Amino acid sequence: MPEGDTIWLTAQRLDSALAGRPLVRADLRVPQLATVELAGRQVLEVVSRGKHLMTRLEGDWTLHSHLRMDGSWHLYAPGERWRGGPEHQVRAVLENESRIAVGYRLPVLALLPTGEESTVVGHLGPDLLGPDWDPAAALRRLAAGPERPVGEALLDQRNLAGIGNVYVAELCFLRGVTPWTPYGEVTAPEKMVLLAKRLLEANKARPGHVTTGDTRRGRTHWVYDRAHRPCLRCGTQVKVGEHGPVDQRRVAYWCPRCQRGPVPTR
Repeated sequence: MPEGDTIWLTAQRLDSALAGRPLVRADLRVPQLATVELAGRQVLEVVSRGKHLMTRLEGDWTLHSHLRMDGSWHLYAPGERWRGGPEHQVRAVLENESRIAVGYRLPVLALLPTGEESTVVGHLGPDLLGPDWDPAAALRRLAAGPERPVGEALLDQRNLAGIGNVYVAELCFLRGVTPWTPYGEVTAPEKMVLLAKRLLEANKARPGHVTTGDTRRGRTHWVYDRAHRPCLRCGTQVKVGEHGPVDQRRVAYWCPRCQRGPVPTR
């Protein structure tokens, strides 16, 4: 699933291409929106909220999309060949006179009154890249479950919005704990939350997630996606396992030398 900084960058690009211009075509290819006609409406703005995208249109309407694991938005010039996937995977086409936004494999696509956006994002915690960012509020939400594994707590968008599995692995490494460590046992959790903010801010304007400061291929992450390869800090072989709720299992990476705390028994 894309990280919050990836969604933020997607929103910025869509906003630059669509905002302030009327749509000449709006093709929403999901059954519940098949008869909706948005052509002629001006796009007011495109914003992100955690991992959600909100395309706000004149007339108090918002097109809400969420990419989850496989979705994506691509931008094209009129006449340019679409390269985001086969035609049957297209779920939305928003076109103005100069740009075409194409949404592929969107598992969530809904139209709702702008004033009712809270019905789909009101449950989210403070957005690490949003105007509502409040580290104290995020820490209060996290502290409400001290027994919860820190990796699971960080992934819960109700605590703070925008962290995905890449940042969970790297944050736990940088703070020297395994993802299975109970949140209440993490030393100085406020430093982890502030570090999360810094990492997302540092990466929001570029593709990819560089957490080491080294942009060379194979050296952008300390442990994420480095199973059975050397930890970039100490050289110990990086371990791989699973973490998270049973119905939302994620791959976990950790260095057994640099990180302390519980680990899977098998």
